[in-house]
This record gives sequence, structure tokens and C-alpha cells, in this order.
Amino acid sequence: MQRAAQRIVEKLRAHGHEAFFAGGWVRDFLLRRKPKDIDIATSAHPEEVIRLFPKSLAIGAQFGVIQVLMYGHPYEVATFRSDNPYFDGRRPSSVEFSGPEQDAYRRDFTINGLFYDPLADRLIDYVHGKADIQNRIIRTIGIPKDRFTEDKLRMMRAIRFACSLSFEIVPETWEAIRLLSPEILQISWERIRDELLKILIGPSPARGLDLLHESGILVHILPEIAPGQSQTELLNNAKTALGALRNPSAVVALSVLLQGTEKSGGERARLICRRLRMSNEEAARIVDLITSQGSFSHAKDLRGADLRRLLNKPDIHDHLELHRANCISIRGGLDNYWFCLNKLNEFASSPVAEPFIGGEDLIKMGYSPGPIFKEILRTVEDLQLEGAIQTREEAIEHVRTFFPLTNKFNL
Repeated sequence: MQRAAQRIVEKLRAHGHEAFFAGGWVRDFLLRRKPKDIDIATSAHPEEVIRLFPKSLAIGAQFGVIQVLMYGHPYEVATFRSDNPYFDGRRPSSVEFSGPEQDAYRRDFTINGLFYDPLADRLIDYVHGKADIQNRIIRTIGIPKDRFTEDKLRMMRAIRFACSLSFEIVPETWEAIRLLSPEILQISWERIRDELLKILIGPSPARGLDLLHESGILVHILPEIAPGQSQTELLNNAKTALGALRNPSAVVALSVLLQGTEKSGGERARLICRRLRMSNEEAARIVDLITSQGSFSHAKDLRGADLRRLLNKPDIHDHLELHRANCISIRGGLDNYWFCLNKLNEFASSPVAEPFIGGEDLIKMGYSPGPIFKEILRTVEDLQLEGAIQTREEAIEHVRTFFPLTNKFNL
């Protein structure tokens, strides 16, 4: 990846343009963390970048951003710029192309305002970002209130960086976050959701929740879980459970957070998911994860068919991980967790076949669609899961014997 990005820099330089690696890659490089994508900042204007790299895409040409494909991997190449006033709390009204120093000063935090020259192995630091990295602090570039007024989401980004890097937010930056926290709601819920989920699945979710609460942001984006007289214990349990999760997906992490809000069969969690613009599929999974936890807590007491059905969920490992984390959060035993895991391995060696009969079979047998369908099919499925019925013929015979085709079942 670095070699491909360096080839882009070399080509831009060969045509008389300045070009450097920029932003997060430089920060992670100095921290000896495994970098992700490499962004490139250059003096070349967008039309020149497109001319030099014909396969590029103008993904944000109005802001000077072009996506260049090199060795099959996309790289964002952005022209040095200065931002004109922000009117929507999200993006500048327009930009003016400039030089590297002006480009550095329009960025959010000093740790993200660095450039690196890969050809000369040289760091370019106009904002004292290197010193802040060495001192492990988060500081805005320029006046904190100005930076957060430009883009309100930067308040949550400051918290995310503090958690993911184990840095401290300097007092003047922190006070600006606290002052402006109500304005986070000027940001779209999609952007709020994405930052929240990054915090929840990051290395320090408990600290992230604490900072969101102490800053005042949490009560605005998730008032249902913001610590109050009756919610502090629930939030503490959630923080412990989040810390116990192993490589959680965003769905599992959010389920941990929302389960404490539930008193109505998942409806409140569904409403919060809707607010956060989660997809219908994600919301359904979260509600199922939350509402199924009681079954896992009593797994040893379930009859065979119900246990098989429970452990046959397509996302069963997410359910078990949530159950394990919940047990740890309340200092409970893991007996049911290990019981389910052992049973899951046992069932894997003797998988149950597809259901022997379905609704179409019942119609062919003369039954009219209606509530009785669910009762018949559930009964046959239970017997199949328990091994009492082992063939399609036995299933049909059971239906004819125990659900005789009378007016009761043929209405």
C-alpha cells in the first residue's frame, strides 16, 4: 500500500507539484500503529490530478478530492486548500486552493495536521502535532470553539481519538466540547451513529461512554441511557459488558447498550435504532439479541426442541457472546454459556434436516390457511427436533392422526 501511494507522489512531483502523505496515516506512522488508508495532499488542482491519472474518480472535486486507483487500491488525493465559512455545522460553504501550511491549519486536531514526505523521509509539522503525539494529548488546531462550530461532529471525534489512542483531551478543548455539546443534534443521525459505533467497538468503550456522559453529549443523543438516578447501575453494567466483548460487531455492541432500556419487548430498542438510522435488518437483529437473552439464562431448563431451535439461530455466536458479556457484567456464573456452547458443538455433529413439511403440504392435504397452520407446523418441527419424527411420511401421518381434517381445521 505504501509503495503504491509513493508512486502517486513520485508522479505528481515529476510534473512539478508538491505532494505528501497526510493526516491519519502520518499520526499512526509516528505512533508505530498499523496505518490504514493513505491520503495524499498536493498542490496539483483536481483537473491536473485527473489528467495525470486517467482512471481516477472525482468523488469530491468541489473540495479538491480525487480518488486515484493505483495497483488496484484507491487513494484519496486532495488539493491543498483553505476552507471558507461553515454555515451548516458540517462542511465549508466553499474552498480555496492554497498551500500546505494553510491546509494544515484548516484541519481538526494537531495530531491529524501533519504531512510526511515519503521521498525525503521528512516530517512536515506546522501545528506542533508531533509534540502532542509525544505528550499523548488531543488538542484542536486553533481556537477550539471555532473548530467545533465548523463541524459539530468533531466533538465526538475528539472523544473517539482519546479512547482509541489512550490520549487525554486538553482542558481548553474539553471545555469547548462541554459548552457546545447540545449542538451535536445539528449533525445528521447517520454521522452521529457512525461515530458512536466506532467508540463502542473500539478498545475503550467504557471510557468512551464516560466521556460522552461527562461532556453532555450522551444525554442529547441517547437520553434513555444517560445516567440518572435509576440508570447509573444499568450504564455501569453496560460498560462492564462492553469491556468483556471479544471483537464485537456494531450490532452486538449496540445491543449491550440498548438492552438496559428495555421494558417493552424490544420496542424501545427498535425506536432508538430507527433514530440512529440503523437498517431494518440491523434493528431486527438487535431486538432479537436483546429479547432472546432470557432464554439463554434458562437454557438448561429448555426442552430439547426449544433448545435446538434457540441454538439454531443464524447469528447464534452473537447471542452467546452477548450472554457471556452480560454474565460477566453482573458477576454471574457462565454455566449456561458453557452448556449452550457444548450443546452447539454436539448438535453440529448431528444437524437436523430441513422441515419435513410446510404450508404447501398442508394445503395439499386439504387444510385451509389460518392460525392452525402455525400450531401444526410448530408441533411437527418440535417432534422432528426431538427425534420423535424421522421421515416426511411420519410427519404427514402424525398430522392426519392428531389434527384430523374436520371443519375445525378446514375453515
